[in-house]
Amino acid sequence: MTRIWQTWLVIWCWAVGLFGLVFVGSGWTVTSGPAMAILEVMNGPKDLALEPTLQFSLGIVGAITLGWSLTLLGLVRMTRQLEISQARELWLGVTVAVLVWFVLDSSLSVATGFWLNAVSNTLFLVAFLIPMRLSGVLGLQMTSVR
Repeated sequence: MTRIWQTWLVIWCWAVGLFGLVFVGSGWTVTSGPAMAILEVMNGPKDLALEPTLQFSLGIVGAITLGWSLTLLGLVRMTRQLEISQARELWLGVTVAVLVWFVLDSSLSVATGFWLNAVSNTLFLVAFLIPMRLSGVLGLQMTSVR
């Protein structure tokens, strides 16, 4: 994978991580403002009340999202040192995982009235798939992975 696509994915990982960090902050009332603002923009089916169950759920989702982004950041850095076939296998697995996340998260978002989250998920998905496709890392075109 060329340096531009590696950099693209590093930025993508940090963006996902920042999103997770915002939701980690919802675990405490004093730092919940940014997460609540995002949920307000997503315009769910009814008013949101910041109560312990919601704080716990959003905080856990944020922690998982932050961890996921840091794991992917490590993968971006690690695949620089791998042979093309090894990197391709890893990127294929990650791409499947991202697609599973997208389908489940977006379906649940629409089903629960937070359809705008599915729109933001689509933007994150496209931003991930661009370097996967254009770098040739998945074997979809004949370019070098490094």
